[in-house]
Amino acid sequence: MKYFTTVHDVANPAQLIEEALALKKEPFSHARSGKHKTLGLIFFNMSLRTRLSTQKAALNLGMNVMVMNIGAEGWALEYENGVVMNGDKAEHVKDAAAVMGLYCDIIALRCFPGLKDRALDYGEKVLLQFMKYSHVPVISMESATLHPLQSLADLMTISEHKKTEKPRIVLTWAPHIKPLPQAVANSFSEWTLQAGYDLTITQPEGYELCEDYTRGAHIEYDQQKALAGADFVYVKNWSSYSNYGQVMCSDHGWMLNNEKMKVTNGAKLMHCLPVRRNVELSDELLDGPQSLVQSQAENRIYAAQAVIKWMLEKR
Repeated sequence: MKYFTTVHDVANPAQLIEEALALKKEPFSHARSGKHKTLGLIFFNMSLRTRLSTQKAALNLGMNVMVMNIGAEGWALEYENGVVMNGDKAEHVKDAAAVMGLYCDIIALRCFPGLKDRALDYGEKVLLQFMKYSHVPVISMESATLHPLQSLADLMTISEHKKTEKPRIVLTWAPHIKPLPQAVANSFSEWTLQAGYDLTITQPEGYELCEDYTRGAHIEYDQQKALAGADFVYVKNWSSYSNYGQVMCSDHGWMLNNEKMKVTNGAKLMHCLPVRRNVELSDELLDGPQSLVQSQAENRIYAAQAVIKWMLEKR
């Protein structure tokens, strides 16, 4: 596996999930597999869980880790070819990515969308150019469209807590104070559907996700109807895809609480964090016994560790 940007980069996702769960039981069972190897963590955007979990994952494998926040520490990068670089861009991505590839055995990259130009964001220019010019394996730590490390951790969490082979899963839109990317929702949809689970997506009209990631899911605009009988409920905000990057609804009635969850099958609650308490989710749910948010966060370590291990082994 040279790249990890989508579920489709993984030949056997179920096997990867099982290996991640095994690493959780014995985190240091492959502590020498990364000896004398270096992971470069390159951030164009802020991070808490992604940075710390991926760094810890690499250390568990015996790797060296270098971290760079491009916006604060690096030169402004040019991405267009054939341009005369007499403006504010000091370095071309061709050169920067190639140098990073010389210094690092694996590069992990985090680059958010601008939410202004859908074609530009969904074209994944930053991620694809690092994949092209670095000449080393590349892991997406969240791109403009997808967040595969989060989704792998989410599927691990479901595997740990499911009571039936194919649980009923609901992805529900939640209110927020600002427009957010579709990456987590897109990614969770494609991984969940690939696993063969029953997925229902519920959101206000105008918040339909890109069908490339949701084909096969049930779409329901009535949140309570969608929640009925659910085994897992994943809460996430995202901005509009059709009216790209816009906030189409500010109905705080979409915030989940204990009362709404009564129609579920004692569903477990999921959220990728960070979460705006009492905007996206009520305190009572986040702090309640059905909440899996901390389990998801812990599993981020072993999801990243499994991916890095596979890359080191060149599977």
